[in-house]
Amino acid sequence: MATKVGFTRQGPSEWTELGNPAYLRQQVEENLFSLGLDHIDLLQLHRIDANYSLEDQIGELAKMQQEGKIKHIGLSQVSIYQLKSAQKITPIVSVQNRYNLIDRADEDVLNYADENHIAFIPWFPLATGKLTDDSQLTTIAKKYDATPSQIALAWLLKRSEVILPIPGTSSSEHVISNVAAQNIALSDADFDVLSKMSTK
Repeated sequence: MATKVGFTRQGPSEWTELGNPAYLRQQVEENLFSLGLDHIDLLQLHRIDANYSLEDQIGELAKMQQEGKIKHIGLSQVSIYQLKSAQKITPIVSVQNRYNLIDRADEDVLNYADENHIAFIPWFPLATGKLTDDSQLTTIAKKYDATPSQIALAWLLKRSEVILPIPGTSSSEHVISNVAAQNIALSDADFDVLSKMSTK
């Protein structure tokens, strides 16, 4: 079971990071209660809040880890510097940053995660559907009798062994389709073509 803490929600699409240690602890306790668990396997910090020290935020999660309430700790949308700083406080097993075929701004974070055997969980792995309109991606998808979304996921899986995509889904059919992407073996040539697509 994996979940995240560290945000407050003011309304639709309105989120604000809050790294107050007491609030982080409260959120963990609420998650344990609502999920009916005695511990959370992977607890990720939504964002690092600049209003509180990293030691206070990660340190509080580390305390709960020592208490047995959290098994592993991860971070979300962080830089290499922030990741390295957090690692000085406690082991970090995962990073959840935005990353997909057309948005690879965090390539350096992925490379660091790859080199240090840290799970990299790309959010927006399908770029909220924008990829499906790419003609190059569509052409390659036809070669594999697959959908553009499946090819985009297959590219991520081939990109690194530490990548664990978490595409959103609105139906069981989408779940089945997304899972099937792991069976697509992209050729090196097609992987290279996709890797050269425009990125941010």
